[in-house]
Amino acid sequence: MINPNKSKKIFLLYTLISIGFIIFLSVMLILVIKPRNLPSLYSKDTSKAMRGNIISADGFTIASTSKLYKAVVNTKYIDPLKKELFVELFSIYSGMKSSEVKKKLSKRNGVVVLSYKINEKHAQYLKKLSYELRRYKVFLSLTNPISKIKSIHGLSIIESGESREYPYEKLLTPIIGYTHKIEEDGYTKTRGVKGLERRFEAELSSRQNALSQGKRDVNGYIILNKQSFTKQQLNGLDLKLNISAFLQIRMESMLDTMKIDLRAKEITIAIMDSKNGKVLSLASSNRYLPKKIKKKDYPSLNSSIIEYSFEPASVIKTLTFALLLDKKLINPYDLVNGHNGRFKIGNKMITDEHEFDWLSAENVIVHSSNIGIAQLAQKLNGSEFNEGLKKFGLSSASTPDLIYEKVGSVPSSIQLNNEIYKATSSYGYGIHSNLMQLIRAYSVFNNNGKMTTPQIVDAFIDETKHEIKIQNNEQIQVISPATAQRVKKILIKTVNKGTGKKAITEGLVVGGKTGTAHKVEKGRYINKYNTVFLGFVNDATHSYTMGVVVNEPKKSQFASQTAVVVFKKATDILVANNYLQPDIVK
Repeated sequence: MINPNKSKKIFLLYTLISIGFIIFLSVMLILVIKPRNLPSLYSKDTSKAMRGNIISADGFTIASTSKLYKAVVNTKYIDPLKKELFVELFSIYSGMKSSEVKKKLSKRNGVVVLSYKINEKHAQYLKKLSYELRRYKVFLSLTNPISKIKSIHGLSIIESGESREYPYEKLLTPIIGYTHKIEEDGYTKTRGVKGLERRFEAELSSRQNALSQGKRDVNGYIILNKQSFTKQQLNGLDLKLNISAFLQIRMESMLDTMKIDLRAKEITIAIMDSKNGKVLSLASSNRYLPKKIKKKDYPSLNSSIIEYSFEPASVIKTLTFALLLDKKLINPYDLVNGHNGRFKIGNKMITDEHEFDWLSAENVIVHSSNIGIAQLAQKLNGSEFNEGLKKFGLSSASTPDLIYEKVGSVPSSIQLNNEIYKATSSYGYGIHSNLMQLIRAYSVFNNNGKMTTPQIVDAFIDETKHEIKIQNNEQIQVISPATAQRVKKILIKTVNKGTGKKAITEGLVVGGKTGTAHKVEKGRYINKYNTVFLGFVNDATHSYTMGVVVNEPKKSQFASQTAVVVFKKATDILVANNYLQPDIVK
């Protein structure tokens, strides 16, 4: 006989098991049917490519790009009991003051951007901090009122843009130029505005962002297989310059000192290898901080070396003389009447600083006689004079490496047929040029009659560190080698016996020509001056063309006391840094 109590217990147990099984099946069914926010089986990683660097000839990075990150936190998820801990740790890892962090957190309850300008180094620190803050449960797990799903929103470090950096601050400005910020889909990028930054915008700009996508593993990493897709990050090309940072620093320092000594508005200098056009230095006493441009810096944003066009005065005498000599219209030993310092052509009175009776044609250059060159120039017709000046590169862009150049002007053939125009143009009035154009023109006398184009950028460097050399521009034969050699000797004589004596450096071959010109304001000549010295300095193996412009020197209006002195100091720097080796017998 079966015990009724035992039967009841078995039935109850069976019932409980059945109910439990039904509940289990019901839950499983609900889980299958109910939509769920499952993590994606696929993942995608992106990384923005960056702007290329600008690198000096001696390997120093003058301009670079660093990534910027923003730090975002949702204040609702910060445990109130651990808020002070969060503030202090974030302050330590980010470099922000704790008071600033507290202020930002107190502004609103919800998503707060603590900083938009976190550099790459601090971003890495903060990513580690974010992990540690989760581990120590600084952030709460809260239920979303809509989805009813619990989640934790911690500290997020998000790539937000890029910043252009200039580690050596004012070095090589304004040649290097500067950038400004632009927004692209919420991402801050930089774009060149002036100088090399603008001229080589296409080459420096980032070329391709990195992209990886495909199935992920349990740790969230992309599984690289045939189904995954990867696109390489291609940053902008780097620019490698012919200019050495080491030399540039010394030239700029010298100009800063000379600007004070000469009480000048600005001093500029350009130095170029006469044979291949490689620019060693382009320096100005007026520079600025590319990251902190102020209103007082506005006049310095334009590079005076190519954007300041002026009447070059007596340095043009050399070009006029070379044209006459090349066309065999004069002989260096021809005698010219100096008219004792005063000579009238038409209704124009031409004067000389020093009175001369008679002097040879070559001494017209050596002693810089306006009267002498004005008479000699009459042998050129207007077309010959106009075409000759243009052949020397006046009124055309001097270098392909910079933009916004003011190319200046030369009088037309018709104007130069007029004897007064011809006379005044022969000694540099009525002509406008910039320093870079004059450097190019004077390279003719130090390069057997061939004109060399100034080359600032030597090569592009790609992702693999491969250098893509920039081809030199073809050299133009402006005058015959014989004419160039003759004029070169006259320029050496000008330094040794004429207006350029202060440029002499023992053991080096130095030649050049001075120029002093009234400045023009509102169409009238005023009592302010530009002083100029253009020439060359050579040793046994090196030959450099060099030019100096001193804008409004108050100490002296004479180039022999201003521009020539700067030229000499620049030569001393080249010697001290082994760019030149004087041939001195000890």
